Amino acid sequence: MRILVGTVGQSVLASDDGEHWSRLGPTIGFHSDAIVRCLTNAPRHPEALWAGTDRGILRSDDAGRSWSQLEAPFKNQQVWRISISPHDERVVFAGTGTPSPAGIFRSDDGGKTWQQLTVEIAEECPAVGVPRVTDIAVDPADPSQLWASIEVDGMRHSTDGGQTWKRINGAITNPDGHAASVSSGLVVLTVNNEIHLSRDNGASWQNVGVREHFPYTHIRDVVFDAVDPNTAWAAIGDATPGTTGVLMRTKDGARTWQRVDMPVEPNSAMWVVRTQPDTPELVLAASRYGYLYRSDDRGATWTKLRREFSEVSSIAWVPN
Repeated sequence: MRILVGTVGQSVLASDDGEHWSRLGPTIGFHSDAIVRCLTNAPRHPEALWAGTDRGILRSDDAGRSWSQLEAPFKNQQVWRISISPHDERVVFAGTGTPSPAGIFRSDDGGKTWQQLTVEIAEECPAVGVPRVTDIAVDPADPSQLWASIEVDGMRHSTDGGQTWKRINGAITNPDGHAASVSSGLVVLTVNNEIHLSRDNGASWQNVGVREHFPYTHIRDVVFDAVDPNTAWAAIGDATPGTTGVLMRTKDGARTWQRVDMPVEPNSAMWVVRTQPDTPELVLAASRYGYLYRSDDRGATWTKLRREFSEVSSIAWVPN
C-alpha cells in the first residue's frame, strides 16, 4: 500500500513499501518545505486524498501522485483540520487557525465552493496566540450533529450541520481542545490533560480520570477503531512535545483503558493514530518527533519502521 506522512516543514513523505520514501514537492503540486497539518481521505474512495497546508487545501485523486490546490476563501491560510462526512463524501469541513484566523468552513460539492460557518472564536488566546481548529467530528448516526475542538478556545457543538454552534460550558472547563470523535452514541472530547465522555449527546459528561489511570497526562488525540465502535486509542505523552509517550487502548467504550507499549520507546509524546475502514487490520501511529509504528493485527502487536521523520502531524494510506 501507499503510506503518506504529513510533516511540519518537510511536506509529505510517501512510500509504496514502507522502506523507501520520497518527499512530495513542487513538481507534483506542493511548495517547497510545506507545512502539512492534516491528511485525510474519503472513506469509500481512499485514493482521493486531502492535505491541509499553510497554503490552504491540496487534493489528489490518484493516491497522492499529483496534487492541485483548491480555490477557497482560505486558500493562503493554514488549514489544521479536514473532515469528510461519513454520510456524504461531497460534504467536507475545514478548520483554520494559527497563524491564520481561526474558522470553520463547509463545502457541499466536494470542495468546489465553500461557506464560512458562523462560530465565535477568540482572536487571541493563551499559549498559542491565535487559536486553531484542531478537530471536527461528524456523528456517524446523524449528519446534523457536529463537534469541534479549538486550541485554546474550548469545545463547540452544532445541531444543524454546522450552520450555528454553541460553546460547551460547565462540565468542560479547560479550553485547550485537542480532539473530537464520535462512535456508536459515544462523544469523546479531548483537552490537553483529560478525556471527556458523553453518552447522551452532550447532556451530561464524565471524565476518564487521566491523572489517576494514565501513566502520562498530556493527551493529544483519541481515535476509534475502524471496525469495533467500542475500541479506541489515545495518543499520550509526558508533555508537549515531551520526551516519551505511549498509546492507551480501550475495548469497552472508554470505560477502562490499558497501556500499549511500543517495541521502541518513543522519543517524544505519541501524537498521531490512524485507522481506516478500507484496511481495518492496519493501524499506524507516530510520535511527535518522527518515530513511525505499524500494527497489522488491529493493535495487538507493533513494529517500528526504520525510517524516522521530522515533526509528524498526520498519516494516511491508500491500499493497492
